[in-house]
Amino acid sequence: MKLILKWLFSAASLLLVAYVYSGVEVTSFTSALIAALVIGLLNAILRPVLVVLTLPVTVVTLGLFLFVINALMFWAAATVLDGFQVTGFVAALIGSLIYSALGMVIESALGRLFPQE
Repeated sequence: MKLILKWLFSAASLLLVAYVYSGVEVTSFTSALIAALVIGLLNAILRPVLVVLTLPVTVVTLGLFLFVINALMFWAAATVLDGFQVTGFVAALIGSLIYSALGMVIESALGRLFPQE
């Protein structure tokens, strides 16, 4: 139940990112659902590999390169999908920052609703 709610709220937060920031466009809630799924899969599968491969750069930049990796995952999802568009890397960086902040709020709220899971 928690996973489905997180997916729905993540899709809604993508719509909010598109509403707040003009560099990100989402055409419909269905596109947002698919985009949230693809971003989640990219973050689960590809992001750990990129974090390990770029560990020296991440250490030198004191962890700031992780923002670049998040932006790349956000941008990669936009290039794969039709209903989810990002205008460039800077838009992906800003959009991923907003999306990550909303994701932390979602995770915190769901953690309070479902403390045992």
